[in-house]
Amino acid sequence: MSIIRTAISALALSAILAIPAAVSVVAQPDYRACFSQLRGQAQQAGVTAATFDRVMGSVSPDREVLKFLDRQPEFRTPIWDYLAGLVDEERVEDGRRMMRRHQRELATAEERFDVPATVIAAIWGVESNYGQNMGKRPLLESLSALACEGRRQSFFRSELVSTLRIIQNGDIPVSDLRGSWAGAFGQTQFIPSTFLRVAVDMTGDGRRDIINSVADALGSTAAYLSRSRWQSGLRWGYEVRLPSGFDTSLAGRDKKRDIDFWRQRGVRTMDGSTLPGSGVRAVLLPAGIEGPAFLVSRNFDAIFSYNHAESYALAIALLADRIAGLPGIQTPWPTDDPPLSRAERREVQERLIRAGYDIGDVDGIIGSKTRAAVRDMQQRLGMEATGRAGGKLLQAMRGR
Repeated sequence: MSIIRTAISALALSAILAIPAAVSVVAQPDYRACFSQLRGQAQQAGVTAATFDRVMGSVSPDREVLKFLDRQPEFRTPIWDYLAGLVDEERVEDGRRMMRRHQRELATAEERFDVPATVIAAIWGVESNYGQNMGKRPLLESLSALACEGRRQSFFRSELVSTLRIIQNGDIPVSDLRGSWAGAFGQTQFIPSTFLRVAVDMTGDGRRDIINSVADALGSTAAYLSRSRWQSGLRWGYEVRLPSGFDTSLAGRDKKRDIDFWRQRGVRTMDGSTLPGSGVRAVLLPAGIEGPAFLVSRNFDAIFSYNHAESYALAIALLADRIAGLPGIQTPWPTDDPPLSRAERREVQERLIRAGYDIGDVDGIIGSKTRAAVRDMQQRLGMEATGRAGGKLLQAMRGR
């Protein structure tokens, strides 16, 4: 895919900002004015003029990221598909292997911040597949475009300034600062302002480097959860069995009640036992009354704060349990078309390519090209053309 970039002069930014009448500036006027404002904002935040000019002088805003800012979701992922792609056997086994490999770093983070190593590892696994997929977009190029165009410019200007502070502090060099289109970076994907507020130096080298240092990344994640009021010794929650006729209006992460309240209403553990412990909990129904139910604690909220989505928090929590050797979800999802693991999604993509579809790389990610091919294949197979890759499609393709 070609990268659309605004032509900004490679001249030193100081020369651009001076704007002498005799100098022809290649940069778009909007960016020239925006960079001038950013320079002042950065200086107010403690970024020196010399740092700004040196770092931003050769930055060309990547306007391609603007399409992600305004793109509406084309496909609503069912919760069972979302979890199947994040909490599969492959990621569980990788998590256990990485916990063995980085036992010292995880143990140190757990001891210092009193957050379970399995939860730290689960965030690591979901955010970057244990450091393998951290994002490739240069942060300054992405954030400079978002800071000057589109919605939420104020937010992205602040994140750009935070990035400049990271560089000035000497934590991470410019060349390593690559991440998502919106500026999240590192092995556990912090946005720059969160990095400045939370990141820690676990190695003692005077730098907080969540990109190149596993110890810093895992320690910073534990620090984040600790600051989000993680309570030591408290489980995030667990799957429960609801009584017939349960009042679904009682469910919701923000509707916490004393655990006695749930006992009195017939909520039980999956083996039918009385709910253990004390304190307040909430009932979570991610797929409605027909699907699995969970009783969650304040530690679920701590995970939720990392990325404000209940499906995300549930993925982290379940992956942490699986890495620890606990069983997965026992209640079937309310669908007759089972979700696919990443390995099965890659198989769908491989079969689509063999059938002549141009979908790009085989990566297990069901993006727009794969969905379009799936939709066409479903039509050819006489199935409902939903664009969703599920168990029924895979079985039908295997039988071709």
